[in-house]
Amino acid sequence: MDAATIQTFIATNLNLLAGAAFKVVAAIILWFIGRKLIDFSISITSSTLKKQRIDATLISYLTSSLSVLLNIILVVAILGYFGVETTSFAALLAAAGIAIGAAWSGLLANFAAGVFLIVLRPFQVGDFISAGGITGTVVEIGLFVTTIDTPDNVRTFVGNNKLFSDNIQNFSTNPYRRVDLQAQLDHSVNSNEAVRVLQERIRNIPNVVSNPAPVIEIIDFTPMGPVLAVRPFCNNAHYWQVYFDTNRVIRESFSESGFPVPQQHFQIRQS
Repeated sequence: MDAATIQTFIATNLNLLAGAAFKVVAAIILWFIGRKLIDFSISITSSTLKKQRIDATLISYLTSSLSVLLNIILVVAILGYFGVETTSFAALLAAAGIAIGAAWSGLLANFAAGVFLIVLRPFQVGDFISAGGITGTVVEIGLFVTTIDTPDNVRTFVGNNKLFSDNIQNFSTNPYRRVDLQAQLDHSVNSNEAVRVLQERIRNIPNVVSNPAPVIEIIDFTPMGPVLAVRPFCNNAHYWQVYFDTNRVIRESFSESGFPVPQQHFQIRQS
């Protein structure tokens, strides 16, 4: 191989390397510019939807779906810039989608369940729910999982399919809920007097609603005496405050009224 051929070979390869390096740099620049444009588009879309007063759950779901779609388009565009046949890539992507769908049917089930959760709306962002074995406040309904903050402030991610296939209790839908407590009385206590004392005190607890009025009735009998069901009503946001205040009122009311501490009574007979 003579010197001229070697120089031609080197020059050709240098040109190829320079062209490849230029394309790589251009692809990186396109990626960052594309990502910035996608983030900007998502931000504009989210702001526009919020101005239309569309539900926050639906906005989150739409922007997440749009973000995934735009990122796929960006990747296809960059591959097309490198000379990859995009139609072949689309067919490959479809085939890969089928294979992935067969292998990851659970993800598709979560995705489908997420769509139904958005359409049927058994709950929305900000609601306090119990579903899928988790109780807490809904933070976000995503493509595949729903984010829930539990009462002890633990962020929990639950698959949408698990939520949708289970019973869902939404504590935020109705204007009030019932607090269920019990008060044990001694046999010597007049139950009507105990009910009257509790009625007067419990209706004055902050955030206890007057309609419906608190329910206080005998629910059971034990060896120590009758048991009162103490059931005030309140908004879900005040549940634990009313729960603890009611317990405190039961203790203070019985003590101030001089009711004896409940004790078991036994009678032993000798034959």
